[in-house]
Amino acid sequence: MKQSGANQGQSASELISKRIAELGESYKNVVKLTFAKGASLEDPAHLFNSSLEGNTRRAIDIHEGEDVDESAFKALVRQAAAHNCSGKSKPSKKAKS
Repeated sequence: MKQSGANQGQSASELISKRIAELGESYKNVVKLTFAKGASLEDPAHLFNSSLEGNTRRAIDIHEGEDVDESAFKALVRQAAAHNCSGKSKPSKKAKS
């Protein structure tokens, strides 16, 4: 593979890091799971730990070696899938008596 003049002398690791930086919102230290309509989901286990200030999306950042509550994660994914299929944009509010 031919390298351009600007890339000569750089290690593969340096080139990869440079490319990741060019992509914008990319992560080397976490796996980021973004839920497009996450703000509309119930999260009793508090799995969402990123993008909390937005009105629509929420994310879960998972760091290497970190344990995730498997049953809570499955429930959140199922809830998100059901929510996306329902066409709802806000969580249902229980009627006050």
